[in-house]
Amino acid sequence: MAGYENIKDKGFDNRTTGELREIAIRGGKASGEARRRKADFRKTLNMLLTAEIDNEEYKPILEALGVECTLESALNMAMIKEGLAGNVKAYEAIAKYAGQSNQTERDDEEQRIRTERAKRARDLEVGNDDSNDENIQNFLKAMRPAQEDLEELFDNVGDGENESEEKAE
Repeated sequence: MAGYENIKDKGFDNRTTGELREIAIRGGKASGEARRRKADFRKTLNMLLTAEIDNEEYKPILEALGVECTLESALNMAMIKEGLAGNVKAYEAIAKYAGQSNQTERDDEEQRIRTERAKRARDLEVGNDDSNDENIQNFLKAMRPAQEDLEELFDNVGDGENESEEKAE
């Protein structure tokens, strides 16, 4: 459902243009404040993670590995230590952020295909019919072939059999 049907009977249809504008202004201001708060949080977190640490447990190990002695490095080292101790959740987090996944390439391809199908179905449902989509046109043509296409198909099949018989002789 699009447009007016989404807000019908929610009170918005009874408000004046000025009231709706005021609600939109308040929403925009609140959204801006939330975005600034999140940006400040990320900035502070990144600053803390890159701060140098002087931890007697991790600093010698990190220096020996040639890694910066930052809080981020120490946290990663602690996660690895937990994973080595048998903490499966820690291992899964390490694998996830190291780019290792239990998803295979086949799973990724299957997900891509499902996403494309869902997009096509949605586009057809809302009326965004892209008749230039060659794959859909080829599929439809294969489902309802013209008589000429069938004759051409069977002519080619016969030619292939004759060639193989000639080679066998």
